[in-house]
Amino acid sequence: MNLRNFTYLIIILTVIGYGCKKPYAPQIAAVNSNYLVVEGVINAGQDSTFIKLSHTVTISGKVTGTAELGARLSVESDQGAVYPLVELGKGIYASAPLNLDNSHKYHLHIITLADKEYISDAEAIKSTPPIDSVGYTIQNNGIQLYANTHDPNNNTRYYRWDYAETWNFHAKYLTAFITDGEKLNFRTPDQQIYTCFASDTSSSILLGSSSALARDEIYQAPLTQVISTSEKLETKYSILVKEYALTKEAYNFWQNMKKNTEQLGSIFDAQPSEVPGNIHCITNPAEPVIGYVSVTNVQQKRIFITQDELPQSWVYTYPYECGLDTMLFVTRGGQNNVAAYLLPLNTTEFAISTISANNKLLGYLSTNAECADCTIRGTTKRPLFWK
Repeated sequence: MNLRNFTYLIIILTVIGYGCKKPYAPQIAAVNSNYLVVEGVINAGQDSTFIKLSHTVTISGKVTGTAELGARLSVESDQGAVYPLVELGKGIYASAPLNLDNSHKYHLHIITLADKEYISDAEAIKSTPPIDSVGYTIQNNGIQLYANTHDPNNNTRYYRWDYAETWNFHAKYLTAFITDGEKLNFRTPDQQIYTCFASDTSSSILLGSSSALARDEIYQAPLTQVISTSEKLETKYSILVKEYALTKEAYNFWQNMKKNTEQLGSIFDAQPSEVPGNIHCITNPAEPVIGYVSVTNVQQKRIFITQDELPQSWVYTYPYECGLDTMLFVTRGGQNNVAAYLLPLNTTEFAISTISANNKLLGYLSTNAECADCTIRGTTKRPLFWK
């Protein structure tokens, strides 16, 4: 789930004359931009519940939102049961699996550090059907990933998805050496920086509806595209898709949000409309709150795609320009480039291979960190789910 573009929803724009096409900067300095943003769902099933709290900022701001820290959150039932959440940091709050009773309704209760109180509407549990499959089609310029699902009882009709991507990739060059500040040593397996893992999450609002169909079935709902030259497809790629059942009201909220966050390009385009959620400020009923808290179990499915499943003609593009330099113990000018560039503990140059003559070590071939150290944009820690 990503609400980074909620900024657009808090800007009050002046009506602009049709004949005026001069650049215009709306007067927004006095607009209150400190609205609470609530992201997450109450997970009624056997997975943990995660709620993220942040605040909106003005459209001219340099940050996308500020975390709400030190709040007290709880899930509460219409029978008075209370399930507290714990703060994890960075505005994220969580609870262990709740396994909620389907016969009751539930809401989210928030009390901020400033003692402002917010409550979501009480909602019945909306059961999410399993994801039938996650797949992909091969296109000329990459792959298109999709999800299939259905509800045999015809009770769902409205769906939302998000996803997390993970991929395995390599540095351009393998460095077998590491400096201790005085000399170069061979790297141990724990010190390798050639093979890494990276990840990303969805940033688009992904929706589907079968309300106009006789059967409650969603076929090949588009998730994301990966281009053929992407490093994501170099070795192995994985995507974890999560599915959420929505009420019609929740679907309308997300549909409006999708339109407002993805179609706005300038102040001359369609203006942001009101996007009413189901969260209210009890302390100040006139204060807008951004978000919609659904109550549902979350279904998920993961797939892996390996390089040998894709066209052999596809070649990924390394994200940096890479080359090799010669680092000698003694240059023609008498300098020791090995000591100057490869031995410092904070070096950004890495030895790739040795240079020798007559069984004498003369120096090393080297490259810069971007081309030898995959941890610059990933981690060497293998995910637990990786296979």
